[in-house]
Parts: sequence; structure tokens; C-alpha cells
Amino acid sequence: MLKFNYAFQKVVDLKTSEKNHAEMHLSSAIGRLQAEEQTLTQLSSDKDLMVDAIQDQSVNSVSASQLQQMQDYIHYIDQCILQKRQDIQTAQVKVEEKKEHLTTKMLDEKVWLQARGKALESFQKEELLREQNELDEMATVRFASRAH
Repeated sequence: MLKFNYAFQKVVDLKTSEKNHAEMHLSSAIGRLQAEEQTLTQLSSDKDLMVDAIQDQSVNSVSASQLQQMQDYIHYIDQCILQKRQDIQTAQVKVEEKKEHLTTKMLDEKVWLQARGKALESFQKEELLREQNELDEMATVRFASRAH
């Protein structure tokens, strides 16, 4: 029995490798997006804590300069939150780009795997036909040798 040897196996392997790389890039982009979202959550939490601190301080006696520093810090956090939202949008765009890239690579791989599958099927049919012809020839030789 002959061994199946696909002429374009290296292309199939390359397409699989490209798909795997695209999966890793997507995973990395998703990780960056999650990190940006986590940072935004932390910034929002910091702002909430500072607002609560200002409200608590307003009940107690606090200097105007301390109150101004706290308000300046809240303003700074607000600016960080705006920047982080932009970072999140950028990260979301990257994730979508990586998803599209992965989809393309998956389709490429699928096409080549289907071509390989068809070639294997054709090889198997030819192999069965060859084996059947050998068996037919052996039966013919036996029949001819018994007839003599």
C-alpha cells in the first residue's frame, strides 16, 4: 500500500501556522482591551473614592487649599478617564481588525484543507482501484492455471 503524500502539504502547514498566529494576535488584542477596561474601572473607582472623601471633608473642617487639591485630582482623574475611553475605542478597533484577519486566515486554511481532503480521497480511490486490479489479475492467473 502506498503512502499518501500531498504535494502542497507545506502550503497547508503554512496556512495553519498563519491561522495560529492570527489567533495569538487576537488573543493579545483582547488581553490589551481587557487591561484598558480594567484600568478605566480602577480610575472610576478612584474618582468615586475622592468624591466621597470631599463630601466627608465638607462636613469636617478642611482648608480651602486641601479642597482645591482634591478637586484638581478629580479633574486629573476625569482627564485620565477620557483618555482611557479613547484607548478602549482604539483597542476595540484593533480587536475587530484581528477578528477579521483571523476569519480570513481560517478561510484560507479551510480551502487548503478541503483541497488536501479531495486529493486524499482521490488517492484512496486510485489505491482501491489498483488493489482491485491486482486482485482481479491474481484471480485470472489462478483461473488460467487451473484450466490447464
